[in-house]
Amino acid sequence: MSGYSAFARFYDKLTANIDYRKRGEYFNEIIKKFKTTKENILLDLACGTGSISEVMADLGYDVVGVDNSEEMLGIAMEKKFDSGCGVQYLCQDMCRLDMFGTVDVTICALDSINHLSSIDDVRKVFEGVAFFSELGGLFIFDVNTPYKHRKILADNTFTYEAEGIYCIWENTLNRETDEVRMNLEFFEELENGLYERSSDSFSEKSYSEEELENLLAETGFELLGKYGDDTFEAPTENTQRIVYAVRCIRNGQR
Repeated sequence: MSGYSAFARFYDKLTANIDYRKRGEYFNEIIKKFKTTKENILLDLACGTGSISEVMADLGYDVVGVDNSEEMLGIAMEKKFDSGCGVQYLCQDMCRLDMFGTVDVTICALDSINHLSSIDDVRKVFEGVAFFSELGGLFIFDVNTPYKHRKILADNTFTYEAEGIYCIWENTLNRETDEVRMNLEFFEELENGLYERSSDSFSEKSYSEEELENLLAETGFELLGKYGDDTFEAPTENTQRIVYAVRCIRNGQR
């Protein structure tokens, strides 16, 4: 993930409906269910503007947030300044992860894996997480499903309105690859009452459960749990988001 200069400015307003506290507590439940290591160093991979990083820090973890967008991290640092939390932020491509040491838990939330353009890039991320995980460490991530790409995102257009900002979100689905191209047009209200237009675009690609699980096994992870739509229930054919909980059982090679 890189860039997102316009998107970063409006990201928090456009995702104000997400209960980050609830999501962080959900991840914490999964961690407590499976965690065996004693330390609490947590990597928030593709941390964006740091909303979940701050929740996890508040829950008692020593958090390192990694993202490739300087714009997103700039906002995360502003939040850190305001809250006084101890999150450490690093600007890195998650396909080229380079930590100072190993971590006990890695989380990767809000379909960040789907922003990877190929299964080879997914492999690089999994290998990097394995390399920098303690043996027995946890990796928890979510992905949008092929069902969501084909039936929900598809070729649809969505509109969002928040204080001072209006967004038109247009999707184009490649039905052969399940990749959705997303074009966003932002209209920001200025002090004089006029609106300034900016735009951003990116893609999301869905990966099958078989692809992901085979890759996890190849890169040194054991599947612990697979949950549908932020519950503890098994995914169904209509599940839009799958949450994976896996354990590092073999440190990968770089």
